[in-house]
Amino acid sequence: MKGRARQHATVETASLHLASHHSRGARLIVGGPEPEVPLRPRIALIAGLFSTCIIAPAFGQAHEKPASTAGRGHLFIVGGGEQSAELVTRFVALAGGRGHARIAVVPMASEDAAGTGKEKADELEELGADVFVLNLNRAEAEGDSAAKLLGSATGIWFTGGDQIRLTRILLDTPVLRAMHLRYERGAVVGGTSAGAAIMPDSMLTGNQQPPGDSSGYYGDEYPLLARGVIEIVRGLGFLHGAIVDQHFIKRERHNRLLSVVLERPTLLGVGIDEGTALDVAPDGRWHVLGASAAIVYDARAGSVTPASASILGATGVRLNLLPAGSTFDPRTGRGALPSRRVPTGAP
Repeated sequence: MKGRARQHATVETASLHLASHHSRGARLIVGGPEPEVPLRPRIALIAGLFSTCIIAPAFGQAHEKPASTAGRGHLFIVGGGEQSAELVTRFVALAGGRGHARIAVVPMASEDAAGTGKEKADELEELGADVFVLNLNRAEAEGDSAAKLLGSATGIWFTGGDQIRLTRILLDTPVLRAMHLRYERGAVVGGTSAGAAIMPDSMLTGNQQPPGDSSGYYGDEYPLLARGVIEIVRGLGFLHGAIVDQHFIKRERHNRLLSVVLERPTLLGVGIDEGTALDVAPDGRWHVLGASAAIVYDARAGSVTPASASILGATGVRLNLLPAGSTFDPRTGRGALPSRRVPTGAP
């Protein structure tokens, strides 16, 4: 916390790298269970068609589930970049607000997980949240001690970095099952950049074949629209029926997401720009917040050349451009634009 020295405690009994932060100072989190706490509980839509999109010929199959409103909490999915104070405040509010929010920060996607976790914890503490950092390796995630620490969490935040680091540690573990249980019981689950990519059942890794042009500004250009180009693996499974791309407009990732959607037309593709959040409400509706926009590709009612075809083509693919203040219903594919300028952190 700013202006105040703070100790960082390690839970020796479980070998967990857990730092507990609170406005009253540090406190040691032991590995025992904690009681579960019940929770209290719009951009111009451009609905267009890609008329005869013919492209070239195939890395991974989608792990698809039907679009669902499962879970009684919110998902707060940020497209990377700088987050405004309004967005961070909104996340804390969804977790219960000042004096009530208890948030687990999960930083393993970062190369500097300890530093990244502390930085995020400090930010959330300034807004009145009780925060602990859950920095685990695979063996720790497979144990019960870390999972028990999530029993009273009202919010979970995944930091940015490399999403593969997160999935290698968390998939099929008691910790991930505990996270899903908290979400089902009302906790908000959020993340940015890599922490956004891991949200769906099917996850973009950032890899492609052949490897992307590394001479570009970001070193991640996606020059082709084709099958078998973009690597898709299993995500953490909080969001169903969709796949998430991030830094979307800023880094011009349209080819990547469109290739994925045409190859897997049962999935909605949602590209979230930097400084922008997709707030998935308990009823399944999407609310766009923040500085920019989200773009949704919807090929569910379109026609796509068969997998056996040597070229990739499509007609009837809908494009939805959703600036802050817009809403979108993934079940119907219909969106609504904001009728007025809204604050960046409010739905």
